[in-house]
Amino acid sequence: MRLSNYFLPTLKENPAEAQIVSHRLMLRAGMIRQTSAGIYAWLPLGHRVLKKIEQIVREEMDRAGAIELLMPTLQSADLWRQSGRYDSYGKEMLRIQDRHEREMLYGPTNEEMITDIFRREVKSYRDLPRNLYHIQWKFRDEIRPRFGVMRGREFLMKDAYSFDLDEAAARRSYQKMFISYLRAFSRMGLKAIPMAADTGPIGGDMSHEFIILAETGESEVFCDRTLVDMPAPGDEVDYEADLTPVIEQRTSLYAATDEKHDAAKFEADVPEGNRLSARGIEVGHIFFFGTKYSEPLGALVAGPDGKDVPVQMGSYGIGVSRLLGAIIEASHDEDGIIWPESVAPFKVGLINLKSGDADTDAACAKLYATLTKAGVEVLYDDRDERAGAKFSGMDLIGLPWQLVVGPRGLKNGVVELKERATGNREELSADAAVKKLIG
Repeated sequence: MRLSNYFLPTLKENPAEAQIVSHRLMLRAGMIRQTSAGIYAWLPLGHRVLKKIEQIVREEMDRAGAIELLMPTLQSADLWRQSGRYDSYGKEMLRIQDRHEREMLYGPTNEEMITDIFRREVKSYRDLPRNLYHIQWKFRDEIRPRFGVMRGREFLMKDAYSFDLDEAAARRSYQKMFISYLRAFSRMGLKAIPMAADTGPIGGDMSHEFIILAETGESEVFCDRTLVDMPAPGDEVDYEADLTPVIEQRTSLYAATDEKHDAAKFEADVPEGNRLSARGIEVGHIFFFGTKYSEPLGALVAGPDGKDVPVQMGSYGIGVSRLLGAIIEASHDEDGIIWPESVAPFKVGLINLKSGDADTDAACAKLYATLTKAGVEVLYDDRDERAGAKFSGMDLIGLPWQLVVGPRGLKNGVVELKERATGNREELSADAAVKKLIG
């Protein structure tokens, strides 16, 4: 993509309304623009990152055996009355009426709707287990939306729902999601720490939230430092095997947010040198709630003995749009964003230091064509701007690599390659630069 043809409205100054780093940088980097309180338009650069994160989540859900569908944003109030949550959920739920005065709501979550879909189609234990998920926009009418996409009113969420015959099977489904979350966050360059959590309005008796460490995090967290150094399960993980040892390796170590922190237990369970207190951001939450929804909504299946029983359920959420803010909070410097390569909007920023110079233009055009043909995503700054503006702009938007081409370097047969995360620069031939970026 040539920057001269791209829609990238960056800002030089920090917007006054932005209180945290991710909000400031997303506005300055031209990723989002607010349309009303807590609601944002996703501009091209931000949308590219959003789709990258969404795809990683999708791949890990599919790998764990979940099946994708798509549910609507609007839901019938009748379903929520059947579950008993319509009146108890609170003012965060946006309640509306259609022209026929039917009561509707803009879905804040989908437990009721997915249970209704399931109960209409599945009647036998032979069709279990199932895990159905979608990636869809949600709305929660926060009383005070703030911090950009970190606490907005409209947000993109992956929510999955498992259905099993008995509790033992349901807990296995829960374990699969636990593992898939660790893998998904790791692929985004994040170190996610699972912590036992309250179930809140979702309900249930088992819940974990996944926290990433960031100095600007909303929660204070306490954990055994071993968890931070523990790698996510690799490609060798077998979702049909017993996952208990993998889970217990993590849940046996102390990890708690300030809401559930027990100072005495922390000191007793964690050696002094391993005690870590830090700030953290929640990026995912999983719940096992048994028959909380299947019983009132009549989601029954015939068991092996022919008797109907309510299915055991769990739900599993990842804040896809929230993750953009979380990644920036965890990965930035004073110059701007530092994107992990897996979610970066482009891999390479190609900088032409003298647009209009025939030799420089030709060298950049060749590099752009070669990299693009090889499947490398390139943002080519071909604008007639001074070099300093181009460098600061690329640092701001945080692409993993900057490939700098200028007349002086070309005379010496070299281009400059800069790694954004480390700031390391090296001069090498154009062919060597291409080889390194493709490899």
